[in-house]
Order: sequence, then C-alpha cells, then structure tokens
Amino acid sequence: MAGVFTAMGLMVKELVFLVSYVKNNAFPQPLSGDDEKKYLALMAEGDEHARNMLIEHNLRLVAHIVKKFENTGEDAEDLISIGTIGLIKAIESYSSGKGTKLATYAARCIENEILMHLRALKKTKKDV
Repeated sequence: MAGVFTAMGLMVKELVFLVSYVKNNAFPQPLSGDDEKKYLALMAEGDEHARNMLIEHNLRLVAHIVKKFENTGEDAEDLISIGTIGLIKAIESYSSGKGTKLATYAARCIENEILMHLRALKKTKKDV
C-alpha cells in the first residue's frame, strides 16, 4: 500500500515539475553556435543524446512562436505540444549545407506545424 502512495507521489511531483517548467518558461538557454554544430554532427552519426540536447535547448523557440498564436483561442500547452512536434521534425530533417541556421529553419517548421493543426481544427468545426 505504501508503494502505491510513493508511486503516486512521484508521479504528481513529475507532473508539477513539467507544468511549472512550461508555465514559468524555465527553458534551457539556447546552445552556442559551436555547441549547436557539435551536436548536429553527433546527431548525424546517430547520437540520441545530441538529438535530445538540440530539442531541449530549442524549446524556448517553441514557446516564443506559440505567443504569436495566443489570439486563436487554443490552449497554450496544446500549442506548445504541437510546436514541439514541429521542432522535432525540423531537427531531424535539418541540413546545414543549405546555408540556413537551425533556429531559422526550426521556426518555420514549428509555425507550419501549428498552422496545420489550426487548419485541421477549423475544418473539423465546419464538419460538425
């Protein structure tokens, strides 16, 4: 019985941490240009930790872009989730050989993912 309460306590603690993380915009600082290049090179070699670092350190960009969509009536946490999907797609499809910075490319991907979500919602609202 005590194990169940301990597990529930840990789960609540993790949930509170995640919510406060999103609410307080306590995102990690963006990576320096050199660190970003290093992690991109490592990710190209299949390093999962490098991929996760790139995602975590660009979450601030997602939160910034979500602010543009405050007037849509959608929940900010939902838009952050959708934007994070766009960020992940951007990081996985980014090619540094095209002369574009990762943040520029990711910003466009994040915005497009949110816009696709909003268009899909608009379409389903018309159907109902």
